[in-house]
Amino acid sequence: MLLTIDVGNTNIVLGLFEGQGDDAKLVRDWRMRTDARMTADELAMTFRGLLHTYFDRISGVSALSTVPAVLRELKGMLARYWPDVPRVIVEPGVRTGVSILIDNPREMGTDRVANALAAHSLYDTNCVVVDFGTSTNIDVVSARGELLGAALAPGIEISLDALAARAAQLVKVQLVRPRSAIGKNTVEALQSGIIFGFAGQVDGLVRRIVEELEVSHPGPTTVIATGGLAPLVLSESQTIQHHHPELTLLGLRLVFERNQRS
Repeated sequence: MLLTIDVGNTNIVLGLFEGQGDDAKLVRDWRMRTDARMTADELAMTFRGLLHTYFDRISGVSALSTVPAVLRELKGMLARYWPDVPRVIVEPGVRTGVSILIDNPREMGTDRVANALAAHSLYDTNCVVVDFGTSTNIDVVSARGELLGAALAPGIEISLDALAARAAQLVKVQLVRPRSAIGKNTVEALQSGIIFGFAGQVDGLVRRIVEELEVSHPGPTTVIATGGLAPLVLSESQTIQHHHPELTLLGLRLVFERNQRS
């Protein structure tokens, strides 16, 4: 069984795949909070508790981390607890098959590269991948699988935290759809601004991106949402066509298979 590990700034997501290639199936997934202070032993203990009976059945590991401190401990954990298990850590120099056509390819987050690879494997069109995480990342992938560029914005929770911290009379609210766009109290007004506002922001950016793509890369474009906060916006967005919460895990599986073949 292949264990995929996606370490983000907010959450660590684990996915367990059985089978290979087109027959591979995601059989289980887990989500835990990212703590940059966790040691290799603490990671192993937590993973063992989550994986339970699967822990000793792992035959391969594919992982990435956007948090350098956790990446270091993750590598130590894999070397200590799964020393004989084939593994791929997605970082510069690892074969992904994704051409990164930006000024400095090393600036591109490994999670976004995995998302681009997965999107290209699912659709034979240009793709716009909207990842709702700590930040809202909108990555643009050509029909040839090239990562053309991106638009980045503060994430939903970061924006809400900043607003509560800087405005004395505003507090954090539950992120649910309000009754209407015109809030009748502070809570509803905040919910309207966050939920409808972020949907409008994404739709506006996606429309601009698609207009530019139609000039430089003619053809249809598929808009895909992923990330832990995507469900908050999906029903309000007018441009998102598909929701793939497992997109990064799929990309990790594809990177692993590509490197095993090579």
